[in-house]
Amino acid sequence: MNGRIIGGTIVISALVAGATMYYLQVYAFYDKVEYTPDDVQLTMLATDAPEAILAEDFRGIDADSSPLRFRACFTTPMSQAMLTETYVTYENAQPLTAPGWFDCFDAETIGAALETGEAIAFLGQENIEYGVDRVVAVFDDGRAYAWHQLNHCGDKEYDGTPAGPSCPPRD
Repeated sequence: MNGRIIGGTIVISALVAGATMYYLQVYAFYDKVEYTPDDVQLTMLATDAPEAILAEDFRGIDADSSPLRFRACFTTPMSQAMLTETYVTYENAQPLTAPGWFDCFDAETIGAALETGEAIAFLGQENIEYGVDRVVAVFDDGRAYAWHQLNHCGDKEYDGTPAGPSCPPRD
């Protein structure tokens, strides 16, 4: 009888702990991002500085627990042709998955569109936090998505290798 009570307590504790960890990972730390023009910027080719672009229907989430948790969906009336002539494109863009409840952001679809050329990735802002870039992907129909991605300095920082002279000093 004591074994059943102890076993039941362990199973119930494990289920509660698992449910709590799931909730904390998927829901707890995310906050809705209230739109400001600074949320949707692209880096200009001419000045190498970020500049706000036209954006509508903005939906975004972010969390203080990690610099990589930012995701946004919006539309822009700006054409891909005009954007590529004015703003810096981003090589090796790899959208990170968003929580399932943030249904406007589908990383697999965005990634496939980047591979086929249906979408083009742009540098939103380099080192928005040390080693993390904001990337914006724009489809030819005006749909656009933004996320944070580790850059080469961030990759080195998190795998423990020395950053080297190509990376800015860390604050």
